[in-house]
Amino acid sequence: MSQPHQQPGWGAQPQEAPQPQPPKKSKTGKTLGFGCLGVFAVIVVIGVIGAVAGGDGDDGAKGDKGDKAATVNDKPESGEAKKDQPAQDKASQAEQFKACVAKGGSASEKAAAKHVTKVSGADKNNDVLDAAEVFTDFTGGIAGPHAPQGKLIASAFGSCYDSQNGLVTVYDKSGEILSNGNY
Repeated sequence: MSQPHQQPGWGAQPQEAPQPQPPKKSKTGKTLGFGCLGVFAVIVVIGVIGAVAGGDGDDGAKGDKGDKAATVNDKPESGEAKKDQPAQDKASQAEQFKACVAKGGSASEKAAAKHVTKVSGADKNNDVLDAAEVFTDFTGGIAGPHAPQGKLIASAFGSCYDSQNGLVTVYDKSGEILSNGNY
C-alpha cells in the first residue's frame, strides 16, 4: 500500500536542530559613526564661517600693502632718472654686440661685426638651451664667400656673451646660415 502523504518536516526521519538566530547587531557603531560625522560637519561649518569672517580683514590688509607698493611704483620718473640709465639699456642688441666687439675684438672681428644688422636672443639666458641669432648683410650662405666672416662673428659673440649651453647662429641677408658656434 501506499504511504500517506507526509508533510515536510513531519516525517519519520529526524530533522536537524533548528539554527539559532544570530545575535542582534548593536547600533552603537553606526550611532558613533554618524555622531563623529556630525561633529566633523560642525567643525567644517565653523571653519568656513571663520574663514569668511577672517578673510574680509585679510583682504583689506593685503589691499593696503598692494596700494602702498603701487603708489611707490606708480611714481613717474623724473627726467634726471631717465638720463642716469646706461646707454646699453637703450641700445639694441645689435648695437650692444657691436660695442662689445669694438671694445675687445680683434681687427678682423671688428671688420666683420660692422656687417651685423640685427641680434636676437642675446638677452635671454637660462643656461639650459640658449639660442641667439645674428643677422648680417653678407650673401652666399654657408658655402659662400662670406662664411669665414660668419665664423668670426660667431667667435666674437662667444667672447661677448656667456652661457652653459648657448648656440649662436649667424645668418646672411637672405636668411641662410653663414655659421654657428657655441657661447
